Order: sequence, then structure tokens, then C-alpha cells
Amino acid sequence: MIVDILLVLVGLAVLLFAGDALVKGAVNLALRIGIPALIVSLTVVAFGTSAPELLISVAAVLDDAAGLALGNVVGSNIANVLLVVGVPALVFGMSSMGPDSKRSFVVMLGATAIFIAMAFTGPFTWIHGLILLALLAAVLTDSALDARRHRKASKAKAPEEDLEGADASMSGKKIALYLVIGLVGLPIGAQILVTSAVSIAETLNIPDTVIGLTLVAIGTSLPELATTFSAVKQRQADVAIGNVIGSNIFNLLGIIGVAALVGPIPVDPQMLRVDLWVMAAAALLLLPAVMWQKRMGRVFGGVLLVLYAAYLVAVVA
Repeated sequence: MIVDILLVLVGLAVLLFAGDALVKGAVNLALRIGIPALIVSLTVVAFGTSAPELLISVAAVLDDAAGLALGNVVGSNIANVLLVVGVPALVFGMSSMGPDSKRSFVVMLGATAIFIAMAFTGPFTWIHGLILLALLAAVLTDSALDARRHRKASKAKAPEEDLEGADASMSGKKIALYLVIGLVGLPIGAQILVTSAVSIAETLNIPDTVIGLTLVAIGTSLPELATTFSAVKQRQADVAIGNVIGSNIFNLLGIIGVAALVGPIPVDPQMLRVDLWVMAAAALLLLPAVMWQKRMGRVFGGVLLVLYAAYLVAVVA
């Protein structure tokens, strides 16, 4: 058990280092190609930090534990808002979001509504998977077109280079190195931490269902937490929220979409009664910050963390 505790610390250290590298790479990539950091965070950063959820969900379906795949995604989306936004908001406070965040936030709410509607027709099958992946393709296409518009606009005027952490002289190779370190290091760190945490929980005789809803969900959200924490520390609020929004979209449309192609995913009745609605309510908590540009101060962060603690207690009880 001592070894597992040490591995938890190693995994956490890897996550923090990789998260910082990914933010630096994403911000400088945005500067280099002339598109907002928000768009990069909604795609490259968000998908990279969702890699652990994808790996674990597909593995769960293959190992005849499909329920864990759904619990992992729903639990991670709840943690992404209440924990991943709550911690940096409590420590640093978060500035208001830019107007570009509104569109992606509405997409996330739409994806959440569609996902919940599909859950009530469950189990998720390959048909659901194809629909979800088609929706993800549409979102990515829209992001690509938006990026093209911004690149054209950036040629007409000098790009703003006041992003903290941005270095106009950084070489393309160094940017790529930062991105690779982040995208590779985050899932590795998460895997080390989750595996060790599950081992500790099993040693203490904690039930598997509780492990899935708590430790696995929190563990797979740690890449998002590490990246968001680094982004807020560098005063990149759009990158932070873009990471959360993009990760939640990818979790719902991409991860369950792929996992449902591997095998059917049953929907637990308890999830229909409670967890899916908690996920929707958590998403709506970001409404003031995104739609009305309200600052997320330390009090707001504390409220998010208290709500998440209450949810975990309810799950364990």
C-alpha cells in the first residue's frame, strides 16, 4: 500500500507537469497559426485531456463492465465542472470568459440534452454510437470553419500577443514538443494515479461501484484539472473553460460514441433518476460566467467544491 501511495504522488506530479506543457503548447500554437486559444483548447487540449476516459471506457466495454464506461463519462463531466473549475477558482479566482465561449457552451448544453434523451431510450447501441459520432464530426467541422475565419481575420490585422505564456519567438519544434509531452503525459499520469488509487481502495474493501463513480471519475478528470489549473495560473480563462467545455462535449459524443460501437452500454436506473440530472445541473452552473461574463471568484469556487463533496457523499452513502 505504501508503494501505491507513492505512485499516486508520482501520477499527480506527471499530471501537473504535462498539464503545464499542454497549456504552453496550445497557447503558442494559437499564436503561431492566428486563431484564438479558445478554439485550440476546445479541440487539441480537450481531446488530449479526455484520453484517459476514452481508454478506460473502451476497456470497460471489452471487459464486460460496460456500466463503468457510462458512469466514468457522467461522473467525469460532473467532476469537470464542480471539481476542475472549482479548485482553480477557489485558489486563484477566474476572470470572465470572452464572447467566443458562448457558442461552445450552447453546444455543450445541446450535447448534454441529446445524451440524456438517448439514455432514456437505452441501452446505448451502435446506432446511438453512430449518431453521437456524427454530431461530434459536425462540431469539429464547425470548429475548423471557425478557425479558418479567425486565421483570415488575423491576416488583416496584427494578432494580439498579450497572452501570458505566449512566446512569438518559440520554434515550431518546441511547440510540438510541449504538445506531445502534454498529450502523452496526461493519460500516462492519469493511468498511474487511477490504478494506484483503485488498488488502495480495494485494499480497504471499498465496493467496485463506488470506485467507479468516485475514484475513476475523479482520476480521469485529473488531466483536465491539471490543465485548467495551469491555464488559470497563467491567466488563460478562455483556455481553462474551453478545456472543460470541449472535454465534456468529447466525453458525451466521442467517448460513448466509440464505446457504443464496441458493445452495448446499459443505463442504470439510478443514473436516470439522479446522476444525469446532476450532470445537467452542473453544466448550467457555468451559465453566469459564460453567457453574462461574470467573474468566478473564490466564493464561487468554494460553492462548487461543497456541491461536489455533497454529491460524493450521496454516492458513497
